[in-house]
Amino acid sequence: MSTLAACGSSGPAGRGGDGLEVWVYQDGSTVIQEEFVERFNESSDIDINLTQIPGENYQDRMRTAMGGSNAPDIFFNWGGGSISDFVEQDMLVDLTDIIAEEPELDGAFIPSILEAGGIDGRIYGVPMRGVQPVILFYNQTLFDEAGVEPPASWDDLMGLVETFTERDVTPAVLAGGDPWTELMWLEYLLDREGGADVFARIRGGDASAWGDPAVLAAAERVTELVDAGAFGNNFRSVRYTTDGASTFFAQGEAAMHLMGSWEYANQLAQQPEFTENDLAFAAFPAIPGGAGDPSAVVGNPTNYWSVHSDVEGERLDAAVEFLSMMASEEYAQALIDNGDIPTTANAESLLDSHNNPEFAHFQYDMVTNASDFTLSWDQALPAAQSTPMMDNIEQLFGGDLSAQEFVDAMQDL
Repeated sequence: MSTLAACGSSGPAGRGGDGLEVWVYQDGSTVIQEEFVERFNESSDIDINLTQIPGENYQDRMRTAMGGSNAPDIFFNWGGGSISDFVEQDMLVDLTDIIAEEPELDGAFIPSILEAGGIDGRIYGVPMRGVQPVILFYNQTLFDEAGVEPPASWDDLMGLVETFTERDVTPAVLAGGDPWTELMWLEYLLDREGGADVFARIRGGDASAWGDPAVLAAAERVTELVDAGAFGNNFRSVRYTTDGASTFFAQGEAAMHLMGSWEYANQLAQQPEFTENDLAFAAFPAIPGGAGDPSAVVGNPTNYWSVHSDVEGERLDAAVEFLSMMASEEYAQALIDNGDIPTTANAESLLDSHNNPEFAHFQYDMVTNASDFTLSWDQALPAAQSTPMMDNIEQLFGGDLSAQEFVDAMQDL
């Protein structure tokens, strides 16, 4: 893989060597993993080689590697459906008892977030990033110039689409070149229309739930947004993994950006002046008459490190030692310094040291007060379902499927 970027030890690593090969999704937070790998290697007899993989097609590359002889020993993932196939094939270390017996790990993380990384009540991942709800970011300067407020309802949102379109500003940037960004809109729309139970039924294997009236209503609202110009005319060519959407937003070309909370850290790293002067945030608006609770959130509870089942003996001991660093106050503070909100049990006491305490408390309260936290659909469902689902969502946003055709296609999966 010529596109991989590696750092850390240059010594032997991987399943056939004495070291540990660790894969991480490359983005604005990777600097933290670099720092703590270096710290680990300074004191450990078993070195870690950290390989950073660009975000585009991370999952495809990871799945391909896991099926071969060059699988990573420890790798970044989203828990849930993203690792369910590996668990089924006994490819991961069950960390449940290890965490319970390790003083540094036992009780160190918010229980609901630790459990979200598991399968059937067993733990297969240790949290290694911050909490990641999807947040409606907006440009405060553009909103002030237009004399408007962030939307509290669907009508407010559609009013903003009209206002900013008239001002020749894209109402909401959308990286249609990466369909998972489109998924965020549909996730929230379904949640607000039908409540969290609709997708919970789907995740539980009830295929008929795709025929719930709320799914059709949410798909119809997607079509309404696209037809109204909410995302501009060229959103299908915009990418997130190459920072296209974030840069477009930071340059004042778009008024809103629905994105995971990691967008703050990305903007802080890439566009610090915009982050300090213009970046604001709000919850996704309610839908009048919808069954969903407006406090509910969607997104990724966090990201996790999982360990390949071939890691044994001293190498497993070293892997657990590395995972234990994720529970330290030093690691939590590094996440906060990077703009993230840690998943450790002591996180609240550290929030005031965040470079934007208002955002830190907003995000922490958003998660802790949420009536439900729905895991991103593409991570919650196995690949056999999530891949065609993403194809259908891309066609819905692109106008190649009507709302009803989208529902029909999902029921046919």
